[in-house]
Amino acid sequence: MTVTADLAGRSAVVTGASSGIGRAIAEHLGGAGAHVVLSGRTESAMKEAADRITEAGGRAQVVVADVRDPEAVRSLVDTAVAATGRLDIMVNNAGLSHPEPILRSDPEKWRAMLETNVLALLVGCQAAVQAMRDCGAEGHIVNVSSIAALRPDSGVYGATKHAVNTITRSLRNELIDDPIQVVTVMPGAVATNFARHFDPEVLRGMVAMSGMDVEVTAGERLPDEALEAAQEALSEMLVSPDDIAEAVLYAVSRPSRVHVAEIVVRPNKDLPIL
Repeated sequence: MTVTADLAGRSAVVTGASSGIGRAIAEHLGGAGAHVVLSGRTESAMKEAADRITEAGGRAQVVVADVRDPEAVRSLVDTAVAATGRLDIMVNNAGLSHPEPILRSDPEKWRAMLETNVLALLVGCQAAVQAMRDCGAEGHIVNVSSIAALRPDSGVYGATKHAVNTITRSLRNELIDDPIQVVTVMPGAVATNFARHFDPEVLRGMVAMSGMDVEVTAGERLPDEALEAAQEALSEMLVSPDDIAEAVLYAVSRPSRVHVAEIVVRPNKDLPIL
């Protein structure tokens, strides 16, 4: 299904927009006419996405930022408001996973996950609500979680996504009298650079299935072409970033009387190596 929407006149912020799900969400929102502030760490990739948004008729700004800094997150919202006078959509997508077993992991990796997946999202929600209230927006806050939040044994990463779900439901209750809707999106396995911290053998297996000859190093980004080839080769086991982006576009384009609270988007089959 291809989702169509008219977001002309609306303003959006998307974190984690350098690649994968965040970049796809930004491009779908921009393609529907929104002014999009893309935030991430890889400027060149975001500029390419911004160019595609402009070509599709939207408007885009690129901001290189580390969402672990609360002031940087608040500044993203300020940037959108300064450019358009409003904020309508906040997508808290930035995420990080270090999937090592608890007994073999590094506390600094736990800190990075908590600061990226939980603290940055909390600050983003808080800043977005204030901006939406100030401009009277019938806004949407989209928090990207994971199907890991549906399992009770999904490790520290899963614990951060359980936190995302709890925060989102709590915020929904706090906003019950506001025209601001809060959406949880829980993706299943997706071929993105989010997996760059996985076991290199797992990544080599994914790349091998794509048929491409690419050197894999833990923590290093994989080429977009390799990820796209892996997704095509494993289409029954990997959803695409566009699948997630279409779900987000659907949720934020419903009339105000309809609240799409939670969406789970997963592949037809579970990926055994993950």
